Amino acid sequence: MRHMSNMIVRAEKEVILATNYWQNSVASKYITNAMRELSRRVGERGKRVVFKLEYDRGSAKQALNNHMSVPPKEYMGAAVNIPAPEDIPFIDLEVVNFHRPMVGTFHCKYMIVDRKYAVLQSNNIQDNDNMEMMTHLEGPIVDSLYDMALISWNNKLDPPLPSANSPTAQGTVSSFKNVDHNAIFGQNGALKGHSAIVHPDQMEEQQAYEYQPRAGNQPGAVQPSVGTITGTSSQKDVATGPGATENVIRSARDTKTSGNGVDGTTNGMEEAKLRGVSEPIEHEGKDLGMLGKIQENAKAVAVTGDVDHIPDPEKEHHGGVGNLGGNKDNDQKHGDKDESNAPGLIGPDAETKQFLSEGDQQLPQSQIEHPSPKNNLLPEHTTDDPHYDADIAGEVARVQTAVSPKNGETRIEAVTRHLNHTKNVGFKGNAPECEPEEEMTPYIPHPVHEPFPIAMVCREPYGTPNHSSVYNPQNEVWLSALRNAKKNVFIQSPTLNAEPLVPAIVEACERGVDVYCYICLGYNDTGELLPKQGGTNEMIAHKMYTTLSAAGKQKLHYFFYIGKDQTVPIVAKKKKRDCHIKVMIVDEHIGIQGNGNQDTQSWYHSQEINVMFDSALVCKAWIDGLRRNQNTHLYGEVGKIDGVWRDQNGKEASDVIGVDPGRFAWAKGFMGAIRRVRGAGDF
Repeated sequence: MRHMSNMIVRAEKEVILATNYWQNSVASKYITNAMRELSRRVGERGKRVVFKLEYDRGSAKQALNNHMSVPPKEYMGAAVNIPAPEDIPFIDLEVVNFHRPMVGTFHCKYMIVDRKYAVLQSNNIQDNDNMEMMTHLEGPIVDSLYDMALISWNNKLDPPLPSANSPTAQGTVSSFKNVDHNAIFGQNGALKGHSAIVHPDQMEEQQAYEYQPRAGNQPGAVQPSVGTITGTSSQKDVATGPGATENVIRSARDTKTSGNGVDGTTNGMEEAKLRGVSEPIEHEGKDLGMLGKIQENAKAVAVTGDVDHIPDPEKEHHGGVGNLGGNKDNDQKHGDKDESNAPGLIGPDAETKQFLSEGDQQLPQSQIEHPSPKNNLLPEHTTDDPHYDADIAGEVARVQTAVSPKNGETRIEAVTRHLNHTKNVGFKGNAPECEPEEEMTPYIPHPVHEPFPIAMVCREPYGTPNHSSVYNPQNEVWLSALRNAKKNVFIQSPTLNAEPLVPAIVEACERGVDVYCYICLGYNDTGELLPKQGGTNEMIAHKMYTTLSAAGKQKLHYFFYIGKDQTVPIVAKKKKRDCHIKVMIVDEHIGIQGNGNQDTQSWYHSQEINVMFDSALVCKAWIDGLRRNQNTHLYGEVGKIDGVWRDQNGKEASDVIGVDPGRFAWAKGFMGAIRRVRGAGDF
């Protein structure tokens, strides 16, 4: 959202913004703030900007007209809260609501500015707990997105777009020509002033997707054996004690067990207040009321297909975590002891505890390595205190400062603060401190590079609820990638259950190709249990592992997503740490990214836009950045016998449906959907 807001305020002539779902939220306020700032700037220049906004909010009227023009009275309402025309006097705004009944969702998420720059992303314009991915695009590919935007708009353009007759391919504008772009990187290839090496040519060589298998599915054990990704130093340090490859270091105040099921995890609302964390930011506009909330929830389910992630007024903004690790009932039934402080599990061993208890370190190692005076920090760009940057280099510096430790934080505490913004203030992380070079990097900048082959691969919306619409560029590219891969395929998606995809993965594994799947535990379970939807992620993981031969099982590496500050997967309905990324990387040089999930809805019904390119340099940066910004590779591996994730005590994650939801799974899906629409919680 921050990058989109910066692109908007830098616009000169026009903006085209498309999203699957727009909801009045903190996320939407980044956009509406930017619209007001853009209007102010162009007004001072004596100019005007044309702004086209398209979303899918569902309406019975779309049975007659799929592309509905939205009048100001409607888009100014509390549910959407786009600025009134008089609030943005130098912007000519048009809004279209597009949906193809019954289930032809406009699932696209992109933005094009001045027909020079484009972004293609996974995120909608709404608040949630998701990890998302956005790609900034320049060059002739922008013309492809521009054409798709015109096709999707369908209606007469009033006023017309100023750049309609100025193809990107004729221009020479590039962010690489900015003199500050290469200043993003330090001499060693790290982000300047930080430790993470993000320049692909200067990264340490390592096997892509490398991970340490979890013996007995013990998610808390980070073993010091060769092959782990988290650094090489084994020397003791005067500030941190034993090296990270001997033991994972945590601050002394985090070593005690809270009693909430996961070591060091509590309802941290009061502690958050003491540390200066702000209260949850409320939505703009008036309260919708109960009827309004039900209507909004029904629209969200209809157009996103995501039953579990619509707003739940009873649970919004709470920091409580419940039992995020093993099954609570089983814990009580069997009387299991707390083993969270056992050597090699979550937290430091006895030697480290003794070392840390001998005295308090006043500054974390991260601040010692990169001291930065308080008066020299870049202020964070927020909705309440906007700070726009002149270019991408400025954005990178500002965002990296925001996720870096301050006020005595560790690197992981800084990550928790960042991930809790808006939705989960006070929710605690429980991951060990990471190495400096493994710090979170929300921006993954690329060095100046030569042009490479790139194409748009998409699918049109199909509203009829059957599986006839399967032959399209998007689906063919995904299947071709699996058929023709020679070394490995990486897939990250919130869901994976498309009927043509599952056997293609199995066949690739049997052929000797390593397939890595990073999937979200329990994502949209109630929706995926409905008829013809393919089943839940747990069911599919189990199905694939029990189908594969012994050799094939070793080639499938299935993980459930784990946030950067966590050590266990948190079932999606808790809405604490989820992943919404849609990406495929083939043989470490073919990248496919965009809007499409690996589920039934995206394969058969929704309109989707993705790009496919051939660049080992970009893929290398993606592979490294995706690993660094999550803990999935450390703790998320499922068992290769049955495809089930278990904790260090052999227990499955709490509150999951499991691999066998029972004979009446479809009924659970219907009931869960009804309860979510009513805002009454999860089934």
